[in-house]
Amino acid sequence: MTAVDGQTTQVSQRPAGPERVADRLYHDLLAPEEIRAVRARVRAIASEAVAPVAARIANGDERIDGFPRDVFDALAERGVYKIPFGTDVGGEGLEHPATATAVAVEELAYYSNSVAAIFDVHCILAGNALNQGSPEQRERWLKPIVAGEIVGAFATSEPAASSDLSPAAVQTVAVRDGEEWVLNGRKRWITNSIVAGVIVVLARTGERLTTFVVPTTTPGLSIGTPDRKLGNRGQITADVILDDVRLGPEAVLGVEGGGLKIALQTLTYGRIGIAAAGVGMAQAAFDHMAEHLRTREAFGGPLGGKQHWQFLMADRATELEVARDLYLKAALRLDSGIPFPEPEAAMAKLFGTRLSGDIARDAVQVFGGFGFTTQRGADDAPGPVEAIYRDCKIGEIYEGANEIQQWVIARQILGRDITG
Repeated sequence: MTAVDGQTTQVSQRPAGPERVADRLYHDLLAPEEIRAVRARVRAIASEAVAPVAARIANGDERIDGFPRDVFDALAERGVYKIPFGTDVGGEGLEHPATATAVAVEELAYYSNSVAAIFDVHCILAGNALNQGSPEQRERWLKPIVAGEIVGAFATSEPAASSDLSPAAVQTVAVRDGEEWVLNGRKRWITNSIVAGVIVVLARTGERLTTFVVPTTTPGLSIGTPDRKLGNRGQITADVILDDVRLGPEAVLGVEGGGLKIALQTLTYGRIGIAAAGVGMAQAAFDHMAEHLRTREAFGGPLGGKQHWQFLMADRATELEVARDLYLKAALRLDSGIPFPEPEAAMAKLFGTRLSGDIARDAVQVFGGFGFTTQRGADDAPGPVEAIYRDCKIGEIYEGANEIQQWVIARQILGRDITG
Protein backbone atom coordinates (compact mmCIF):
# COMPACT_ATOMS: atom_id res chain seq x y z
CA MET A 1 0.00 0.00 0.00
CA THR A 2 1.17 3.57 -0.63
CA ALA A 3 -0.30 6.80 0.68
CA VAL A 4 -0.47 9.74 -1.70
CA ASP A 5 -1.98 13.00 -0.42
CA GLY A 6 -3.82 11.13 2.30
CA GLN A 7 -5.22 8.60 -0.16
CA THR A 8 -4.30 4.93 0.24
CA THR A 9 -3.83 3.12 -3.04
CA GLN A 10 -2.97 -0.51 -3.67
CA VAL A 11 0.24 -1.05 -5.62
CA SER A 12 2.24 -4.17 -6.29
CA GLN A 13 5.15 -5.07 -4.03
CA ARG A 14 8.20 -2.99 -4.79
CA PRO A 15 11.01 -4.94 -6.46
CA ALA A 16 14.38 -5.19 -4.76
CA GLY A 17 15.87 -1.73 -4.61
CA PRO A 18 15.93 1.42 -2.54
CA GLU A 19 12.99 2.87 -0.66
CA ARG A 20 10.86 5.36 -2.60
CA VAL A 21 11.69 8.42 -0.54
CA ALA A 22 9.06 10.52 -2.32
CA ASP A 23 6.35 8.39 -0.73
CA ARG A 24 7.33 9.93 2.61
CA LEU A 25 8.28 13.44 1.48
CA TYR A 26 6.05 14.35 -1.45
CA HIS A 27 2.42 15.36 -0.89
CA ASP A 28 0.62 15.53 -4.20
CA LEU A 29 -1.86 18.35 -3.75
CA LEU A 30 -1.91 19.34 -7.42
CA ALA A 31 -3.00 16.16 -9.15
CA PRO A 32 -6.65 15.01 -9.19
CA GLU A 33 -7.55 11.60 -7.81
CA GLU A 34 -7.60 9.99 -11.27
CA ILE A 35 -3.96 11.07 -11.73
CA ARG A 36 -2.90 9.60 -8.41
CA ALA A 37 -4.61 6.36 -9.44
CA VAL A 38 -2.75 6.35 -12.77
CA ARG A 39 0.55 6.87 -10.95
CA ALA A 40 -0.09 3.89 -8.69
CA ARG A 41 -1.20 1.71 -11.60
CA VAL A 42 1.72 2.55 -13.89
CA ARG A 43 4.17 2.17 -11.02
CA ALA A 44 2.91 -1.35 -10.45
CA ILE A 45 3.13 -2.14 -14.17
CA ALA A 46 6.64 -0.68 -14.43
CA SER A 47 7.86 -2.67 -11.45
CA GLU A 48 6.60 -5.88 -13.08
CA ALA A 49 7.36 -5.27 -16.76
CA VAL A 50 10.26 -2.81 -16.85
CA ALA A 51 12.35 -3.16 -13.69
CA PRO A 52 13.40 -6.81 -14.24
CA VAL A 53 14.86 -6.04 -17.71
CA ALA A 54 16.04 -2.46 -17.17
CA ALA A 55 19.71 -3.43 -16.91
CA ARG A 56 19.51 -5.45 -20.13
CA ILE A 57 18.01 -2.46 -21.92
CA ALA A 58 20.46 0.05 -20.45
CA ASN A 59 23.54 -1.95 -21.37
CA GLY A 60 22.49 -3.34 -24.73
CA ASP A 61 23.80 -2.62 -28.19
CA GLU A 62 21.22 -0.85 -30.34
CA ARG A 63 22.32 -2.63 -33.49
CA ILE A 64 22.27 -6.09 -31.93
CA ASP A 65 19.71 -6.14 -29.14
CA GLY A 66 17.29 -3.88 -30.98
CA PHE A 67 13.91 -2.65 -29.87
CA PRO A 68 12.66 -4.06 -26.50
CA ARG A 69 9.58 -5.62 -28.05
CA ASP A 70 8.82 -7.68 -24.96
CA VAL A 71 8.42 -4.54 -22.87
CA PHE A 72 6.47 -2.68 -25.57
CA ASP A 73 4.02 -5.57 -25.84
CA ALA A 74 3.72 -5.90 -22.05
CA LEU A 75 2.75 -2.23 -21.77
CA ALA A 76 0.22 -2.69 -24.57
CA GLU A 77 -1.33 -5.71 -22.84
CA ARG A 78 -1.72 -3.68 -19.66
CA GLY A 79 -3.36 -0.78 -21.47
CA VAL A 80 -0.67 1.83 -20.86
CA TYR A 81 -1.01 3.31 -24.37
CA LYS A 82 -4.70 3.98 -23.70
CA ILE A 83 -3.94 6.56 -21.02
CA PRO A 84 -3.47 9.64 -23.28
CA PHE A 85 -6.48 9.13 -25.55
CA GLY A 86 -10.27 9.35 -25.76
CA THR A 87 -12.66 6.45 -25.81
CA ASP A 88 -13.48 7.01 -29.49
CA VAL A 89 -10.08 5.56 -30.44
CA GLY A 90 -9.95 2.93 -27.71
CA GLY A 91 -8.42 5.11 -25.01
CA GLU A 92 -9.45 5.61 -21.41
CA GLY A 93 -11.12 8.98 -21.89
CA LEU A 94 -9.59 10.52 -18.78
CA GLU A 95 -10.50 14.04 -17.72
CA HIS A 96 -6.81 15.01 -17.49
CA PRO A 97 -5.07 12.90 -20.16
CA ALA A 98 -1.89 14.98 -20.54
CA THR A 99 -1.29 15.00 -16.79
CA ALA A 100 -1.90 11.25 -16.59
CA THR A 101 0.49 10.71 -19.49
CA ALA A 102 3.23 12.79 -17.88
CA VAL A 103 2.87 10.87 -14.61
CA ALA A 104 3.12 7.60 -16.56
CA VAL A 105 6.34 8.84 -18.16
CA GLU A 106 7.85 9.60 -14.75
CA GLU A 107 7.02 6.14 -13.43
CA LEU A 108 8.49 4.41 -16.51
CA ALA A 109 11.64 6.57 -16.46
CA TYR A 110 12.25 5.64 -12.82
CA TYR A 111 13.36 2.23 -14.08
CA SER A 112 14.27 2.92 -17.73
CA ASN A 113 14.47 6.21 -19.58
CA SER A 114 14.61 4.22 -22.80
CA VAL A 115 11.17 2.77 -22.17
CA ALA A 116 9.85 6.18 -21.15
CA ALA A 117 11.18 7.63 -24.42
CA ILE A 118 9.56 4.87 -26.49
CA PHE A 119 6.23 5.59 -24.77
CA ASP A 120 6.74 9.34 -25.23
CA VAL A 121 7.33 9.08 -28.98
CA HIS A 122 4.64 6.44 -29.55
CA CYS A 123 1.92 8.30 -27.64
CA ILE A 124 2.86 11.94 -27.05
CA LEU A 125 4.52 12.66 -30.40
CA ALA A 126 3.13 10.28 -33.03
CA GLY A 127 -0.13 9.65 -31.18
CA ASN A 128 -0.83 13.28 -30.34
CA ALA A 129 -0.08 14.39 -33.90
CA LEU A 130 -2.40 11.74 -35.35
CA ASN A 131 -5.06 12.73 -32.84
CA GLN A 132 -5.26 16.04 -34.72
CA GLY A 133 -6.02 14.28 -37.99
CA SER A 134 -9.24 13.49 -39.82
CA PRO A 135 -11.69 10.89 -38.50
CA GLU A 136 -10.43 8.51 -41.18
CA GLN A 137 -6.78 9.02 -40.19
CA ARG A 138 -7.57 8.56 -36.51
CA GLU A 139 -9.50 5.36 -37.25
CA ARG A 140 -6.84 3.97 -39.60
CA TRP A 141 -3.69 4.85 -37.65
CA LEU A 142 -4.41 6.09 -34.14
CA LYS A 143 -6.57 3.17 -33.03
CA PRO A 144 -3.83 0.57 -33.64
CA ILE A 145 -1.30 2.82 -31.90
CA VAL A 146 -3.55 3.02 -28.84
CA ALA A 147 -3.92 -0.77 -28.88
CA GLY A 148 -0.18 -1.27 -29.32
CA GLU A 149 -0.76 -3.18 -32.56
CA ILE A 150 1.69 -0.95 -34.43
CA VAL A 151 4.51 1.33 -33.29
CA GLY A 152 4.40 5.05 -34.05
CA ALA A 153 7.27 7.40 -34.93
CA PHE A 154 7.54 11.15 -35.41
CA ALA A 155 10.05 12.64 -37.84
CA THR A 156 10.90 16.32 -37.66
CA SER A 157 14.68 16.41 -37.06
CA GLU A 158 17.13 16.37 -39.96
CA PRO A 159 20.92 16.46 -40.34
CA ALA A 160 20.76 20.28 -40.43
CA ALA A 161 17.46 20.95 -38.63
CA SER A 162 16.51 19.86 -35.14
CA SER A 163 15.71 22.59 -32.63
CA ASP A 164 15.33 24.92 -35.63
CA LEU A 165 12.24 23.80 -37.54
CA SER A 166 11.79 26.92 -39.64
CA PRO A 167 10.78 26.34 -43.29
CA ALA A 168 14.22 27.59 -44.36
CA ALA A 169 15.95 24.92 -42.24
CA VAL A 170 13.79 21.91 -43.17
CA GLN A 171 15.20 20.26 -46.28
CA THR A 172 12.72 17.40 -46.65
CA VAL A 173 10.48 18.53 -49.50
CA ALA A 174 7.01 17.47 -50.62
CA VAL A 175 5.98 18.44 -54.16
CA ARG A 176 2.59 18.01 -55.79
CA ASP A 177 2.34 15.70 -58.79
CA GLY A 178 -1.26 15.76 -59.87
CA GLU A 179 -3.36 14.37 -57.04
CA GLU A 180 -0.28 12.93 -55.30
CA TRP A 181 2.56 14.25 -53.20
CA VAL A 182 6.19 13.21 -53.78
CA LEU A 183 8.48 13.37 -50.73
CA ASN A 184 12.28 13.49 -50.77
CA GLY A 185 14.64 14.02 -47.87
CA ARG A 186 16.35 12.51 -44.87
CA LYS A 187 15.16 12.61 -41.26
CA ARG A 188 17.61 11.96 -38.41
CA TRP A 189 17.45 10.68 -34.80
CA ILE A 190 14.02 9.14 -35.40
CA THR A 191 12.97 7.07 -32.41
CA ASN A 192 11.09 3.81 -33.09
CA SER A 193 11.74 4.14 -36.84
CA ILE A 194 13.17 0.64 -37.29
CA VAL A 195 9.97 -0.99 -36.01
CA ALA A 196 7.35 1.67 -36.80
CA GLY A 197 4.21 0.94 -38.77
CA VAL A 198 3.61 4.61 -39.43
CA ILE A 199 5.74 7.76 -39.28
CA VAL A 200 4.45 11.32 -39.03
CA VAL A 201 6.80 13.33 -41.28
CA LEU A 202 7.29 17.09 -41.39
CA ALA A 203 8.14 18.39 -44.88
CA ARG A 204 8.45 21.70 -46.67
CA THR A 205 5.65 22.48 -49.12
CA GLY A 206 6.54 25.67 -50.89
CA GLU A 207 7.29 28.30 -48.25
CA ARG A 208 5.45 26.51 -45.46
CA LEU A 209 5.57 23.15 -43.67
CA THR A 210 3.08 20.29 -43.83
CA THR A 211 2.84 17.05 -41.87
CA PHE A 212 2.24 13.75 -43.66
CA VAL A 213 1.15 10.33 -42.46
CA VAL A 214 3.63 7.90 -44.05
CA PRO A 215 3.15 4.12 -43.70
CA THR A 216 6.56 2.47 -43.48
CA THR A 217 5.58 0.01 -46.23
CA THR A 218 5.42 2.88 -48.76
CA PRO A 219 7.83 2.35 -51.68
CA GLY A 220 10.81 4.68 -51.51
CA LEU A 221 10.92 4.82 -47.70
CA SER A 222 13.89 3.14 -46.05
CA ILE A 223 15.45 3.12 -42.59
CA GLY A 224 19.16 3.62 -41.96
CA THR A 225 21.48 1.80 -39.59
CA PRO A 226 20.59 2.36 -35.91
CA ASP A 227 22.75 4.83 -34.03
CA ARG A 228 24.99 3.73 -31.17
CA LYS A 229 24.52 6.18 -28.31
CA LEU A 230 25.99 7.06 -24.93
CA GLY A 231 22.73 6.22 -23.19
CA ASN A 232 19.07 5.39 -23.81
CA ARG A 233 20.25 2.32 -25.68
CA GLY A 234 16.77 0.82 -25.78
CA GLN A 235 15.44 3.94 -27.49
CA ILE A 236 16.49 2.91 -30.97
CA THR A 237 17.08 5.85 -33.32
CA ALA A 238 17.90 5.76 -37.01
CA ASP A 239 17.61 7.88 -40.14
CA VAL A 240 14.47 7.80 -42.23
CA ILE A 241 15.24 8.16 -45.96
CA LEU A 242 12.52 9.36 -48.32
CA ASP A 243 13.33 8.75 -52.00
CA ASP A 244 10.45 9.72 -54.29
CA VAL A 245 7.89 8.54 -51.74
CA ARG A 246 4.45 8.93 -53.33
CA LEU A 247 1.44 9.65 -51.14
CA GLY A 248 -2.18 10.37 -51.87
CA PRO A 249 -4.04 13.47 -50.64
CA GLU A 250 -5.32 11.46 -47.67
CA ALA A 251 -1.77 11.46 -46.26
CA VAL A 252 -1.84 15.17 -45.39
CA LEU A 253 -2.28 15.51 -41.63
CA GLY A 254 -4.38 18.53 -40.84
CA VAL A 255 -4.21 21.15 -43.59
CA GLU A 256 -1.55 21.93 -46.14
CA GLY A 257 0.83 24.48 -44.64
CA GLY A 258 -0.31 23.72 -41.09
CA GLY A 259 2.54 21.40 -40.22
CA LEU A 260 4.58 23.78 -38.08
CA LYS A 261 1.64 24.40 -35.74
CA ILE A 262 1.09 20.64 -35.32
CA ALA A 263 4.82 20.07 -34.79
CA LEU A 264 5.23 22.85 -32.23
CA GLN A 265 2.11 21.91 -30.26
CA THR A 266 3.20 18.28 -30.24
CA LEU A 267 6.74 19.14 -29.15
CA THR A 268 5.41 21.38 -26.37
CA TYR A 269 3.48 18.39 -25.04
CA GLY A 270 6.62 16.33 -25.52
CA ARG A 271 8.65 18.74 -23.40
CA ILE A 272 6.31 18.10 -20.49
CA GLY A 273 6.93 14.38 -20.98
CA ILE A 274 10.70 14.87 -21.03
CA ALA A 275 10.45 16.97 -17.88
CA ALA A 276 8.59 14.11 -16.20
CA ALA A 277 11.22 11.63 -17.39
CA GLY A 278 13.90 13.85 -15.86
CA VAL A 279 12.06 13.76 -12.55
CA GLY A 280 11.76 9.97 -12.75
CA MET A 281 15.49 9.50 -13.27
CA ALA A 282 16.34 12.12 -10.65
CA GLN A 283 14.10 10.38 -8.12
CA ALA A 284 15.68 7.00 -8.86
CA ALA A 285 19.20 8.37 -8.41
CA PHE A 286 18.13 10.19 -5.24
CA ASP A 287 16.62 7.03 -3.76
CA HIS A 288 19.80 5.06 -4.45
CA MET A 289 21.83 7.82 -2.78
CA ALA A 290 19.61 7.90 0.29
CA GLU A 291 19.87 4.14 0.74
CA HIS A 292 23.65 4.20 0.34
CA LEU A 293 24.09 7.10 2.76
CA ARG A 294 22.08 5.22 5.39
CA THR A 295 23.93 1.92 5.02
CA ARG A 296 27.49 2.74 3.94
CA GLU A 297 29.89 2.85 6.89
CA ALA A 298 32.82 5.28 6.65
CA PHE A 299 35.03 6.91 9.30
CA GLY A 300 33.27 5.13 12.15
CA GLY A 301 29.66 5.75 11.20
CA PRO A 302 27.12 5.94 8.38
CA LEU A 303 28.21 8.07 5.44
CA GLY A 304 24.97 9.99 5.81
CA GLY A 305 26.19 11.24 9.18
CA LYS A 306 28.43 13.70 7.36
CA GLN A 307 26.88 17.15 7.19
CA HIS A 308 27.97 17.69 3.57
CA TRP A 309 25.73 14.87 2.37
CA GLN A 310 22.87 15.85 4.67
CA PHE A 311 22.76 19.38 3.28
CA LEU A 312 23.11 18.19 -0.30
CA MET A 313 20.24 15.71 0.10
CA ALA A 314 18.06 18.41 1.66
CA ASP A 315 18.69 20.68 -1.32
CA ARG A 316 18.04 17.90 -3.84
CA ALA A 317 14.80 16.85 -2.13
CA THR A 318 13.59 20.44 -2.34
CA GLU A 319 14.49 20.64 -6.03
CA LEU A 320 12.70 17.36 -6.73
CA GLU A 321 9.56 18.78 -5.15
CA VAL A 322 9.77 21.84 -7.39
CA ALA A 323 10.51 19.83 -10.54
CA ARG A 324 7.57 17.49 -10.05
CA ASP A 325 5.15 20.33 -9.33
CA LEU A 326 6.38 22.23 -12.40
CA TYR A 327 5.63 19.44 -14.85
CA LEU A 328 2.27 18.72 -13.21
CA LYS A 329 1.30 22.39 -13.48
CA ALA A 330 2.31 22.51 -17.16
CA ALA A 331 0.35 19.34 -17.90
CA LEU A 332 -2.73 20.57 -16.05
CA ARG A 333 -2.63 23.78 -18.08
CA LEU A 334 -2.42 21.70 -21.26
CA ASP A 335 -5.44 19.69 -20.10
CA SER A 336 -7.33 22.93 -19.45
CA GLY A 337 -7.28 23.63 -23.20
CA ILE A 338 -4.16 25.81 -23.48
CA PRO A 339 -2.19 24.27 -26.40
CA PHE A 340 1.06 26.08 -25.55
CA PRO A 341 1.32 26.16 -21.72
CA GLU A 342 4.27 28.52 -21.47
CA PRO A 343 6.39 29.36 -19.64
CA GLU A 344 5.62 26.30 -17.48
CA ALA A 345 6.40 23.69 -20.16
CA ALA A 346 9.78 25.26 -20.91
CA MET A 347 10.54 25.75 -17.22
CA ALA A 348 9.58 22.16 -16.39
CA LYS A 349 11.75 20.74 -19.17
CA LEU A 350 14.71 22.98 -18.33
CA PHE A 351 14.57 22.35 -14.59
CA GLY A 352 13.64 18.65 -14.61
CA THR A 353 16.29 17.57 -17.08
CA ARG A 354 19.00 19.69 -15.51
CA LEU A 355 18.12 18.25 -12.11
CA SER A 356 18.37 14.68 -13.37
CA GLY A 357 21.93 15.38 -14.52
CA ASP A 358 22.85 17.04 -11.23
CA ILE A 359 21.48 14.25 -9.04
CA ALA A 360 22.88 11.49 -11.27
CA ARG A 361 26.31 13.09 -10.99
CA ASP A 362 25.89 13.34 -7.20
CA ALA A 363 24.91 9.68 -7.10
CA VAL A 364 28.03 8.58 -8.98
CA GLN A 365 30.09 10.59 -6.52
CA VAL A 366 28.45 9.21 -3.39
CA PHE A 367 28.92 5.62 -4.59
CA GLY A 368 32.56 6.28 -5.48
CA GLY A 369 34.16 3.64 -7.68
CA PHE A 370 31.00 1.53 -7.63
CA GLY A 371 29.09 4.49 -9.02
CA PHE A 372 31.41 4.52 -12.04
CA THR A 373 31.00 0.79 -12.59
CA THR A 374 28.66 -1.01 -14.96
CA GLN A 375 29.42 -4.40 -13.42
CA ARG A 376 31.75 -5.11 -10.52
CA GLY A 377 34.33 -7.78 -11.22
CA ALA A 378 34.44 -9.24 -7.70
CA ASP A 379 30.80 -10.36 -7.60
CA ASP A 380 29.24 -9.23 -10.90
CA ALA A 381 27.04 -6.77 -8.99
CA PRO A 382 25.52 -4.25 -11.42
CA GLY A 383 26.46 -0.63 -10.98
CA PRO A 384 23.50 1.08 -9.30
CA VAL A 385 23.55 4.50 -10.99
CA GLU A 386 25.85 4.62 -14.03
CA ALA A 387 22.99 3.91 -16.47
CA ILE A 388 21.02 6.85 -15.05
CA TYR A 389 24.12 9.02 -15.48
CA ARG A 390 24.38 8.01 -19.14
CA ASP A 391 20.65 8.17 -19.89
CA CYS A 392 19.88 11.54 -18.36
CA LYS A 393 22.05 13.70 -20.62
CA ILE A 394 19.81 13.35 -23.66
CA GLY A 395 16.98 15.06 -21.77
CA GLU A 396 18.85 18.35 -21.98
CA ILE A 397 19.12 17.96 -25.76
CA TYR A 398 15.99 16.52 -27.34
CA GLU A 399 12.48 17.97 -27.63
CA GLY A 400 14.16 21.37 -27.95
CA ALA A 401 17.60 21.85 -26.41
CA ASN A 402 17.59 23.48 -22.99
CA GLU A 403 19.06 26.64 -24.49
CA ILE A 404 15.87 26.88 -26.55
CA GLN A 405 13.82 26.53 -23.37
CA GLN A 406 15.75 29.42 -21.82
CA TRP A 407 14.98 31.49 -24.91
CA VAL A 408 11.27 30.61 -24.68
CA ILE A 409 11.21 31.68 -21.04
CA ALA A 410 13.11 34.89 -21.80
CA ARG A 411 10.63 35.64 -24.58
CA GLN A 412 7.81 35.43 -22.03
CA ILE A 413 9.66 37.89 -19.80
CA LEU A 414 10.98 40.43 -22.29
CA GLY A 415 8.69 39.97 -25.29
CA ARG A 416 9.28 38.82 -28.84
CA ASP A 417 10.25 42.31 -29.98
CA ILE A 418 13.33 42.09 -27.76
CA THR A 419 14.27 38.41 -27.96
CA GLY A 420 13.22 37.67 -31.54
